[in-house]
Amino acid sequence: MLFVPASQAQTAQTKQAHVVILATGGTIAGTGATSTTTVGYTAAKVGVEGLIKAVPELSKVARVTGEQVFQIASESMTNEHWLTLAKRVNTLLAQADVDGIVITHGTDTLEETAYFLNLVVKSRKPVVLVGAMRPSTAISADGPINLYNAVLLAASPEAVGKGVLVCLNDQINGARDVTKTNTATMDTFKSTDLGLLGYIQGSKAYFYRASTRKHTVDTEFDVSNLSALPAVDIVYGYANVTPVALNAFVAAGDKGIIHAGTGDGSLAAQMVPALKAARAKGAIIVRASRTGTGILARNGEANDDELDFVVADTLNAQKARILLMLALTKTSNTKDIQRMFWTY
Repeated sequence: MLFVPASQAQTAQTKQAHVVILATGGTIAGTGATSTTTVGYTAAKVGVEGLIKAVPELSKVARVTGEQVFQIASESMTNEHWLTLAKRVNTLLAQADVDGIVITHGTDTLEETAYFLNLVVKSRKPVVLVGAMRPSTAISADGPINLYNAVLLAASPEAVGKGVLVCLNDQINGARDVTKTNTATMDTFKSTDLGLLGYIQGSKAYFYRASTRKHTVDTEFDVSNLSALPAVDIVYGYANVTPVALNAFVAAGDKGIIHAGTGDGSLAAQMVPALKAARAKGAIIVRASRTGTGILARNGEANDDELDFVVADTLNAQKARILLMLALTKTSNTKDIQRMFWTY
C-alpha cells in the first residue's frame, strides 16, 4: 500500500481548481452615470482584473486568473470573434493545470456564443458563460454574484461533461436551449421549451437534468484551422413579407438562409419562388420558426423533401444559423445537414 504523508494528503484534498476567466465586455463590465442608472449605461468599460477584484470571495471557490480577450458590447460580436474565442478556450482547456473556463459576456448574444462553443469546444471540462443585466455601478448590480456562481460552477466536478453552460440569476441553463426572453429583467435567460438544468444554492451546484443532444467532444466540428465561416443570414416571416431581403442575401453570396417563418415555419406564397430560386443557386434553406418554442415539423407546412429544404428542429433562428454555418464547413448535402440538426 502506498503511504501518503498527512501533509500531502491534506494538500491534495484542499487543492483548488484553476478557473480562467476570459472577459469579452458586456453589461457585466459596464458603468453608469449614477448608482441608479440601469438603462443608458456604457457597456464594456471594466477590465477583467477589475471584475475579479470586485469579488474577493472568488478565492474561496477556485484559483482564478483572467484574460481580456475582447472589450465589446455583445451586439457587436462577429464570427471572427467566435473563432478567436473558441481557439483560446480549446488551447487553455488542453492544459493540465486549467480545470474550467468562465466567459464574461454581454447578454444580447450570449446564447449564440454559448451554442457556438457548445459545438466546437473539444473538452469535457466546464465552460460557463456569464453576464449581467445591470452595470457594475448599479446599487443592486447582479454581475458580482453571477460571476461568483459561474466560477463556482466551472470549478465544480458536477459540471464536467455537461456541455457549455450559462449561469445567471442562480440558475444553470444549457447552451443549446437557453435564450434571452426579456429586455431588462434579471430572470431574462430561460430555456422555455425544455427547462433549465439546475440551480446554484448555498455555494453549490445542483443539477436535475442534462441535454441528450451531442456537444463539445462528441461533435464533428473542428475550427482549429478555420479563419472564417460560411455566410448565413436570417430572413424573418411576417404579414406582407417580400423576398427583397432574401434576394439581397443570395445576391451577396450567402451559402445558407435561415427562414424564421410564422407558426410551424410557414412559407408565404410570395416567398416560395424566391426560396426555390435561392436553393437552385446552391444556397441551403433551413426552415425555422419565429415562435421560439416547439419542434419544426419536417414536411409539415412545406414539402421539404420536394423543395430540398432542411428543418431546424427546436433551434431558434439565431442558433440554427450557427449550426448551419458549421455544417457548411463539412458538407453541402442537405440530408447530412438535416442529420446534424437532429443530432445537435
